[in-house]
Amino acid sequence: MTLGTLYGIGVGPGDPEWMTVKAARILGACRHICVPKARDLAESIAMEIARPYLRPDAVVVETTFLMTADKALLRQSHQQAAKEILAILSRGDDCCFLTLGDAMLYSTYIYLLRELRGLCPQVRVETIPGITAFSAAAALTSFPIGEGKQPVTIVPASDDFAQFRRALDFGGTVVLMKVGKRLEAVLDELDSRGLTDKSVFVSHAGQAAQHVETDLRRLRGASEQTGYLSILIIQATPSGKPE
Repeated sequence: MTLGTLYGIGVGPGDPEWMTVKAARILGACRHICVPKARDLAESIAMEIARPYLRPDAVVVETTFLMTADKALLRQSHQQAAKEILAILSRGDDCCFLTLGDAMLYSTYIYLLRELRGLCPQVRVETIPGITAFSAAAALTSFPIGEGKQPVTIVPASDDFAQFRRALDFGGTVVLMKVGKRLEAVLDELDSRGLTDKSVFVSHAGQAAQHVETDLRRLRGASEQTGYLSILIIQATPSGKPE
């Protein structure tokens, strides 16, 4: 039996023109497209980004991934997606799995790939990198991610903020991802450290709802949805050290 190849494609954060030439070429050649979708979303953002590059007879399979902290339920959804993709590959057909941003950065693709290799160790895989949301945010705001020998720390927002605070203490550039409903608490933390004017905010980068903000004070009192698909880039000062 000859297996098809799984192509994990990072479609970037929003603008279809930010996709790589290789990603566009593979999408245009592949008939089977697997798209991850959260249960509460009517459409896949990744699908909308990739749509201009799909072949006319493309077969799109939407795979629902649960938005839950229950690890057992999460793994079940990943396993189900892996089984669906393996069924396609087992027929000798190739399949593209779309994911926002880069395929190997906080992506559902990482878990899917792990489950797929567990089911079929000999599976053929090629991962196509994509532009990250923070790279796009930096470009939109002319805010350098890294200069000289400064460290860069990428952290997801979490309810206890412990990782975020440690990253700010460490200094350099801090990229905060997955802000979501924690935006107001993040703004409080930055304000308490005098970092409000050393930070930029971008949500829905490259999409119709794109929001670029270089004065974070304007985000005060915003709706809970403002932090969705958002990035904060902060030029932090090490704790106890002068600028």
